[in-house]
Amino acid sequence: MTAYTPDEMMTVAAARRLPNGATCFVGIGLPSAACNLARLTHAPDLVLIYESGTIGTRPTVLPLSIGDGELADTALSVIPLPEVFTHYLQRGRVDIGFLSAAQVDRFGNLNSTVIGAYDAPTVRLPGAGGAPEIATNVRDLLIVMKQSRRNFMARLDFRTTVGWLDGKDSRARAGIAGNGPRAVITDLGVLTPAEGSRELTLSGIFQGITVDDVRAACGWPLRVADTVVSIVPPSDDELRTLRALHDRTRVAHGHRVRIALPT
Repeated sequence: MTAYTPDEMMTVAAARRLPNGATCFVGIGLPSAACNLARLTHAPDLVLIYESGTIGTRPTVLPLSIGDGELADTALSVIPLPEVFTHYLQRGRVDIGFLSAAQVDRFGNLNSTVIGAYDAPTVRLPGAGGAPEIATNVRDLLIVMKQSRRNFMARLDFRTTVGWLDGKDSRARAGIAGNGPRAVITDLGVLTPAEGSRELTLSGIFQGITVDDVRAACGWPLRVADTVVSIVPPSDDELRTLRALHDRTRVAHGHRVRIALPT
Protein backbone atom coordinates (compact mmCIF):
# COMPACT_ATOMS: atom_id res chain seq x y z
CA MET A 1 0.00 0.00 0.00
CA THR A 2 1.24 3.47 -0.91
CA ALA A 3 2.26 5.69 2.02
CA TYR A 4 -0.01 8.68 2.62
CA THR A 5 -0.12 11.84 4.71
CA PRO A 6 -2.69 12.82 7.38
CA ASP A 7 -4.02 15.50 5.02
CA GLU A 8 -4.55 12.92 2.29
CA MET A 9 -6.33 10.57 4.69
CA MET A 10 -8.59 13.40 5.84
CA THR A 11 -9.45 14.43 2.28
CA VAL A 12 -10.17 10.86 1.22
CA ALA A 13 -12.33 10.19 4.29
CA ALA A 14 -14.31 13.35 3.57
CA ALA A 15 -14.73 12.51 -0.12
CA ARG A 16 -16.12 9.08 0.70
CA ARG A 17 -19.08 10.66 2.49
CA LEU A 18 -20.38 12.23 -0.72
CA PRO A 19 -22.89 10.02 -2.58
CA ASN A 20 -23.11 10.00 -6.36
CA GLY A 21 -25.82 12.29 -7.72
CA ALA A 22 -25.97 14.54 -4.66
CA THR A 23 -26.04 18.32 -4.96
CA CYS A 24 -23.25 19.82 -2.87
CA PHE A 25 -22.55 23.44 -1.88
CA VAL A 26 -18.75 23.63 -1.68
CA GLY A 27 -16.38 25.80 0.33
CA ILE A 28 -12.87 26.66 -0.87
CA GLY A 29 -9.85 24.73 0.45
CA LEU A 30 -10.20 21.29 1.99
CA PRO A 31 -13.93 20.97 1.15
CA SER A 32 -13.19 21.72 -2.50
CA ALA A 33 -10.42 19.11 -2.63
CA ALA A 34 -12.68 16.46 -1.06
CA CYS A 35 -15.63 17.21 -3.34
CA ASN A 36 -13.57 17.13 -6.51
CA LEU A 37 -11.85 13.93 -5.43
CA ALA A 38 -15.28 12.35 -4.96
CA ARG A 39 -16.36 13.59 -8.39
CA LEU A 40 -13.24 12.10 -10.00
CA THR A 41 -13.63 8.72 -8.29
CA HIS A 42 -16.87 7.20 -6.97
CA ALA A 43 -19.30 10.09 -7.55
CA PRO A 44 -19.01 11.27 -11.19
CA ASP A 45 -22.54 12.73 -11.12
CA LEU A 46 -21.93 14.87 -8.03
CA VAL A 47 -23.32 18.36 -8.71
CA LEU A 48 -21.01 21.02 -7.28
CA ILE A 49 -22.24 24.54 -6.53
CA TYR A 50 -19.84 27.30 -5.52
CA GLU A 51 -20.88 30.56 -3.93
CA SER A 52 -19.93 32.56 -7.03
CA GLY A 53 -23.00 31.16 -8.81
CA THR A 54 -21.39 28.31 -10.73
CA ILE A 55 -23.74 25.32 -11.01
CA GLY A 56 -22.53 21.83 -11.93
CA THR A 57 -18.93 22.96 -12.25
CA ARG A 58 -16.28 20.33 -13.10
CA PRO A 59 -12.91 22.01 -12.53
CA THR A 60 -9.75 20.28 -13.71
CA VAL A 61 -7.73 22.08 -11.03
CA LEU A 62 -8.69 23.31 -7.56
CA PRO A 63 -9.89 26.93 -7.54
CA LEU A 64 -7.94 29.59 -5.68
CA SER A 65 -11.19 31.29 -4.67
CA ILE A 66 -14.88 31.26 -5.56
CA GLY A 67 -14.01 33.86 -8.22
CA ASP A 68 -11.53 31.58 -10.01
CA GLY A 69 -12.31 31.51 -13.73
CA GLU A 70 -11.85 27.72 -13.75
CA LEU A 71 -15.22 27.37 -12.02
CA ALA A 72 -17.15 29.41 -14.57
CA ASP A 73 -15.29 27.87 -17.52
CA THR A 74 -16.30 24.34 -16.50
CA ALA A 75 -19.81 25.00 -15.13
CA LEU A 76 -23.08 23.87 -16.66
CA SER A 77 -24.44 27.31 -15.88
CA VAL A 78 -23.53 30.50 -14.05
CA ILE A 79 -26.29 32.44 -12.33
CA PRO A 80 -26.35 35.56 -10.14
CA LEU A 81 -25.36 34.97 -6.53
CA PRO A 82 -28.75 36.04 -5.07
CA GLU A 83 -30.44 33.41 -7.21
CA VAL A 84 -28.11 30.68 -5.94
CA PHE A 85 -29.25 31.40 -2.41
CA THR A 86 -32.90 32.16 -3.18
CA HIS A 87 -33.75 29.46 -5.70
CA TYR A 88 -31.37 26.67 -4.72
CA LEU A 89 -30.18 26.95 -1.13
CA GLN A 90 -33.14 28.51 0.67
CA ARG A 91 -35.64 26.30 -1.13
CA GLY A 92 -33.98 23.15 0.19
CA ARG A 93 -32.59 21.99 -3.15
CA VAL A 94 -29.04 21.38 -1.87
CA ASP A 95 -28.33 17.99 -0.31
CA ILE A 96 -24.97 18.62 1.34
CA GLY A 97 -23.01 21.64 2.49
CA PHE A 98 -19.26 21.20 2.89
CA LEU A 99 -17.50 23.75 5.11
CA SER A 100 -14.31 24.41 7.01
CA ALA A 101 -13.52 27.06 9.64
CA ALA A 102 -10.92 28.36 12.07
CA GLN A 103 -12.69 26.97 15.16
CA VAL A 104 -15.37 24.42 16.00
CA ASP A 105 -16.99 23.64 19.35
CA ARG A 106 -18.48 20.47 20.80
CA PHE A 107 -21.82 21.07 19.07
CA GLY A 108 -20.45 21.78 15.62
CA ASN A 109 -20.80 25.57 15.74
CA LEU A 110 -18.13 27.33 13.68
CA ASN A 111 -16.02 30.48 13.91
CA SER A 112 -14.55 32.11 10.82
CA THR A 113 -14.71 35.73 12.04
CA VAL A 114 -12.07 36.54 14.69
CA ILE A 115 -9.52 34.98 17.00
CA GLY A 116 -9.68 36.74 20.35
CA ALA A 117 -12.09 39.47 21.43
CA TYR A 118 -14.31 40.76 18.63
CA ASP A 119 -13.49 44.44 19.32
CA ALA A 120 -9.75 43.82 19.60
CA PRO A 121 -8.95 40.48 17.93
CA THR A 122 -5.50 38.98 17.67
CA VAL A 123 -6.49 37.77 14.19
CA ARG A 124 -9.31 38.98 11.99
CA LEU A 125 -10.46 36.15 9.74
CA PRO A 126 -12.14 36.32 6.30
CA GLY A 127 -15.61 36.23 7.86
CA ALA A 128 -18.86 34.41 7.33
CA GLY A 129 -19.28 34.51 3.58
CA GLY A 130 -22.14 32.17 2.73
CA ALA A 131 -21.39 29.69 5.54
CA PRO A 132 -24.29 30.69 7.85
CA GLU A 133 -26.81 30.37 5.01
CA ILE A 134 -25.32 27.06 3.90
CA ALA A 135 -25.34 25.57 7.40
CA THR A 136 -28.94 26.56 8.04
CA ASN A 137 -30.45 25.50 4.71
CA VAL A 138 -28.69 22.40 3.36
CA ARG A 139 -30.17 19.04 4.29
CA ASP A 140 -26.91 17.75 5.76
CA LEU A 141 -23.73 19.59 6.73
CA LEU A 142 -20.20 18.16 6.64
CA ILE A 143 -17.23 19.92 8.22
CA VAL A 144 -13.59 19.18 7.43
CA MET A 145 -10.67 20.70 9.33
CA LYS A 146 -7.40 19.80 11.00
CA GLN A 147 -7.68 19.07 14.71
CA SER A 148 -5.82 20.70 17.58
CA ARG A 149 -6.63 22.32 20.91
CA ARG A 150 -6.27 25.69 19.19
CA ASN A 151 -9.25 25.13 16.90
CA PHE A 152 -11.39 22.50 18.66
CA MET A 153 -12.63 24.82 21.37
CA ALA A 154 -14.76 24.39 24.46
CA ARG A 155 -15.98 27.93 23.73
CA LEU A 156 -15.68 29.74 20.40
CA ASP A 157 -14.19 33.21 20.26
CA PHE A 158 -17.11 34.09 17.98
CA ARG A 159 -20.04 32.04 16.71
CA THR A 160 -20.17 32.70 12.98
CA THR A 161 -22.11 29.66 11.82
CA VAL A 162 -24.55 27.53 13.78
CA GLY A 163 -24.26 23.78 14.12
CA TRP A 164 -26.33 22.23 16.90
CA LEU A 165 -26.29 25.51 18.91
CA ASP A 166 -26.34 24.35 22.56
CA GLY A 167 -27.12 20.74 21.77
CA LYS A 168 -30.21 18.56 22.22
CA ASP A 169 -33.20 20.19 20.47
CA SER A 170 -31.90 23.78 20.61
CA ARG A 171 -31.45 23.97 16.84
CA ALA A 172 -35.04 22.88 16.19
CA ARG A 173 -36.39 25.21 18.89
CA ALA A 174 -34.60 28.09 17.17
CA GLY A 175 -36.55 27.28 14.00
CA ILE A 176 -33.45 26.43 11.96
CA ALA A 177 -34.04 24.24 8.92
CA GLY A 178 -31.79 21.41 7.77
CA ASN A 179 -30.49 18.37 9.58
CA GLY A 180 -27.40 20.05 11.06
CA PRO A 181 -23.79 18.81 11.07
CA ARG A 182 -23.60 15.10 10.30
CA ALA A 183 -19.82 14.71 10.73
CA VAL A 184 -16.61 16.59 11.42
CA ILE A 185 -13.76 14.97 9.49
CA THR A 186 -10.30 15.75 10.86
CA ASP A 187 -6.73 14.60 10.23
CA LEU A 188 -7.13 12.16 13.14
CA GLY A 189 -10.58 10.68 12.67
CA VAL A 190 -14.28 11.43 12.43
CA LEU A 191 -16.59 12.99 15.01
CA THR A 192 -20.35 12.60 14.71
CA PRO A 193 -23.19 14.04 16.84
CA ALA A 194 -24.42 11.75 19.59
CA GLU A 195 -28.08 10.84 19.46
CA GLY A 196 -30.03 13.06 21.85
CA SER A 197 -27.29 15.36 23.13
CA ARG A 198 -25.90 16.19 19.64
CA GLU A 199 -22.44 16.51 21.21
CA LEU A 200 -19.62 15.64 18.81
CA THR A 201 -18.37 12.15 19.63
CA LEU A 202 -15.40 10.22 18.27
CA SER A 203 -16.87 7.47 16.09
CA GLY A 204 -14.11 6.74 13.57
CA ILE A 205 -10.34 6.78 13.80
CA PHE A 206 -7.51 6.58 11.28
CA GLN A 207 -4.95 3.81 11.37
CA GLY A 208 -1.93 4.64 13.53
CA ILE A 209 -3.98 7.07 15.68
CA THR A 210 -5.17 6.29 19.20
CA VAL A 211 -8.17 7.55 21.13
CA ASP A 212 -5.75 9.31 23.47
CA ASP A 213 -4.22 11.13 20.47
CA VAL A 214 -7.63 12.49 19.50
CA ARG A 215 -8.50 13.46 23.05
CA ALA A 216 -5.17 15.27 23.45
CA ALA A 217 -5.98 17.39 20.39
CA CYS A 218 -9.43 18.41 21.62
CA GLY A 219 -10.23 21.46 23.74
CA TRP A 220 -13.09 19.79 25.61
CA PRO A 221 -13.48 16.37 27.31
CA LEU A 222 -14.17 14.39 24.16
CA ARG A 223 -16.85 11.73 24.25
CA VAL A 224 -16.03 8.41 22.59
CA ALA A 225 -18.62 6.13 20.98
CA ASP A 226 -19.09 2.62 22.34
CA THR A 227 -17.72 1.33 19.04
CA VAL A 228 -15.04 3.33 17.24
CA VAL A 229 -14.60 2.27 13.63
CA SER A 230 -11.12 1.94 12.14
CA ILE A 231 -11.31 3.88 8.87
CA VAL A 232 -9.91 2.14 5.82
CA PRO A 233 -6.75 3.84 4.48
CA PRO A 234 -6.79 5.48 1.04
CA SER A 235 -6.68 3.14 -1.92
CA ASP A 236 -3.95 3.51 -4.53
CA ASP A 237 -6.57 4.85 -6.97
CA GLU A 238 -7.80 7.48 -4.48
CA LEU A 239 -4.22 8.60 -3.82
CA ARG A 240 -3.26 8.72 -7.50
CA THR A 241 -6.35 10.78 -8.32
CA LEU A 242 -5.89 13.19 -5.42
CA ARG A 243 -2.19 13.71 -6.08
CA ALA A 244 -2.77 14.24 -9.79
CA LEU A 245 -5.40 16.87 -8.92
CA HIS A 246 -2.95 18.70 -6.64
CA ASP A 247 -0.16 18.41 -9.24
CA ARG A 248 -2.37 19.96 -11.94
CA THR A 249 -3.36 22.69 -9.50
CA ARG A 250 0.24 23.57 -8.66
CA VAL A 251 1.20 23.73 -12.34
CA ALA A 252 -1.83 25.84 -13.28
CA HIS A 253 -1.56 28.30 -10.44
CA GLY A 254 2.21 28.52 -10.66
CA HIS A 255 1.95 29.32 -14.36
CA ARG A 256 -0.59 32.03 -13.68
CA VAL A 257 1.68 33.62 -11.09
CA ARG A 258 4.70 33.53 -13.39
CA ILE A 259 3.01 35.22 -16.31
CA ALA A 260 1.73 37.95 -13.99
CA LEU A 261 5.22 38.87 -12.77
CA PRO A 262 7.11 41.72 -14.47
CA THR A 263 10.02 40.67 -16.67
